Amino acid sequence: MANIKLPKGATRKGKLRGRGPGSGRGKTSGKGHKGQNSRSGGGVRPGFEGGQMPLYRRIARRGFSNYPFKKSIAVVSLGDISTKFADGDVVTLEALKERRVVAKTEGYAKILCGGEITIKVVVDGVAVSKAAAEKIIAAGGEVRETDSSANTVAAE
Repeated sequence: MANIKLPKGATRKGKLRGRGPGSGRGKTSGKGHKGQNSRSGGGVRPGFEGGQMPLYRRIARRGFSNYPFKKSIAVVSLGDISTKFADGDVVTLEALKERRVVAKTEGYAKILCGGEITIKVVVDGVAVSKAAAEKIIAAGGEVRETDSSANTVAAE
């Protein structure tokens, strides 16, 4: 391990500052003339915005936000089902994920009435709008009730 070396040019020496006019970084050491940032210990604290009310003080920090518990529901149209599924298939959330109709990270999906459906499918465990359910049944399909109450959250 002692004889391993970095390739040439992999490391650079830091600029030497304040070592006289011949160094290229002498006299003011790259800090310019006068002013807050030229002084030792100069500069402003993190979050300081020049006297403007800083962001961390402008934003309210009280009350409750439901955002972390928000349920994202993927919207699926009947047209998507008629193109991705065959006659007699069972439409479940897993089947929708396999056929890439919804993202693999989605926890819930709801079938809405967009498009037409001509195939017979069985919808199981996926929330369905009333209009979409009517179209599926009219095409000869079946809509089974879902057990999960969280999956029936309205996305209309």
